[in-house]
Amino acid sequence: MAQSSDVKMGQLARFIFTAPSWKRSLALIFLLGIFIDAASAKSWLNLNLAGPISYTLPTVISNFFSLPEQFLFSGTLAFTIPAIAALVLTKPIIEYTGKTMTWNRSALLALTCTVLGVIITLSALASSVKLIPMCYAISLGFIFGLRLFVLTAIADYRVPRMIIPALTQSGVGILVGIFLFSPFFAIIALVLHVVFGLGFAILIWMIEQPLKRAFQIRGLAFINAFIAHMTDGSSRGMENFFREIGEEIFVPQVSFFFKYGGGNQVIFTVPNLHPGPMGEIGGGNLPKIIHDNFDEEILVAHGCATHDFNLVSESEINKVIDALRRSQEGLVYSAAAGRSGRTQAGSVQVLYQRFGDSVLLVTTRSPNRTEDVDFSIGMTIMAEGHRWFPHVAVVDAHNCMTDLSSPVLLATTTAVEYQKAAVNAMEACRTAPQAPFKVGVAHHTLPFNREMGFGDLGVQVLVIEVEGQKTAYVLMDGNNMALGAREILLEEILGFVDDAEIMTTDSHVVNTITGKNPVGMNVPVSEFTPYVIQALNEAIGNLAPADAAAGTAQCEHIVVFGSNRISQLASTVNAMLVFVAPLSLAMLLLAFLLSVIAYIVMA
Repeated sequence: MAQSSDVKMGQLARFIFTAPSWKRSLALIFLLGIFIDAASAKSWLNLNLAGPISYTLPTVISNFFSLPEQFLFSGTLAFTIPAIAALVLTKPIIEYTGKTMTWNRSALLALTCTVLGVIITLSALASSVKLIPMCYAISLGFIFGLRLFVLTAIADYRVPRMIIPALTQSGVGILVGIFLFSPFFAIIALVLHVVFGLGFAILIWMIEQPLKRAFQIRGLAFINAFIAHMTDGSSRGMENFFREIGEEIFVPQVSFFFKYGGGNQVIFTVPNLHPGPMGEIGGGNLPKIIHDNFDEEILVAHGCATHDFNLVSESEINKVIDALRRSQEGLVYSAAAGRSGRTQAGSVQVLYQRFGDSVLLVTTRSPNRTEDVDFSIGMTIMAEGHRWFPHVAVVDAHNCMTDLSSPVLLATTTAVEYQKAAVNAMEACRTAPQAPFKVGVAHHTLPFNREMGFGDLGVQVLVIEVEGQKTAYVLMDGNNMALGAREILLEEILGFVDDAEIMTTDSHVVNTITGKNPVGMNVPVSEFTPYVIQALNEAIGNLAPADAAAGTAQCEHIVVFGSNRISQLASTVNAMLVFVAPLSLAMLLLAFLLSVIAYIVMA
């Protein structure tokens, strides 16, 4: 089976790292300069007090500084001061243009360029110390090109705007070179800046072409937006790109409305949309936003949808809310419900329950891996059920994760199992008797954060009692559950009710790049079980006679990523990153060759 978008997006995680503290980078810059200063001082003393220096390997670095007195502090002058200037100036210059840059990234970039500059300059010792000016000039040109490339990737894709911040380190280096060598050094260095600048500009153009041809978007602009998202999860820059590649869809949303206890209301809704792709981008916080837009307590379960149905922006959630409000119109309530039951076909289980003329189906494959169920499977089940019921809600419990995996697609063995188990459940509901019922609900936030795998809503519990049988629907705000967590928690819950199922909202607010941060992975089940049991007992204590109604509304003109678009996007970026290294090497070799030629001609 082809890799899913979650898997392909997860592959990008290997390119993500956190920049170390700017203080650490600054300390290393100082230490590097001091080390070179010490070596140059020792070399100068040996040269003037002890005669010629031997050119053995241990003294080869010292030979770099076997030059006149003005080279005594070459480490500080040639490398430390330009690096500090770049560290201090880059962030404010970039932020002046309206983009973002952190001190940590500025320091890391300055340190990296310093190390590479030292290596390139020291390479002169392989031939003659007389080549030091040329190699230092080449290092400055390379530093300029590298900084131009990195800054266009992480800050602003517009090359002209990044020329000045890219020039901060090498520009100061040119002034140092004039002092150490001669004014003519500036001419040579500027020519090499042009050579390396053009080389890296061509590399940037080549890198952008795949995304531009496939999606008509700027590749580095997309990376800028992604970096902004990683820096500030509230950044909406990525949504502009998603909207450009998105397409409109119409999907049904089935909801159950309960009135109980003399005026209390609770809604159980199943939008067939995906709460992704990451963080609060797109529909990542879909369940919480829907919940907060209603006075009633509302449980937003995960319907049948893959990453293809990610909303392109948070504003699209308003259309889902409008659909839910429309489904509240003209409701006909019933005071009867059927007892819950379970069916199984292969690896798929279905917990079912009938409310009046409608049916709720909660599907799971746990303890087998449970991943997103494609919309087509949910629609097929709903179409089958419409022979008997006007409203059929199909919930993907999404409660067992082992690793990132592909979604369940139509016509596969697993899809057939979903369909068989669901049809058997609806046939059982069709003939089952109904009786008056009670409803109880509770909602508790949890003392765990998003990084731990828990969304903002915490845990919600809906308990239905029919003829003494209590069934608990436990909804946790998170993206899936770790393998075995559902079984451990379910065992505890079944000590209080007759049947239950544990669901997750599949909210991707707990994810930044990969989809792997399930409930129970970072926090042991034993730590959050007491909170769930507390909510369960509160819901049982709130049980009161209830009426139920169901409604189905179309979420119209919802703009989502579209069929296979997120997978195509992730595949293109992955492929693009694979070719960055060889392309960069080829451009660097060409730039170095042109630099040597330019130096020879001008010298």
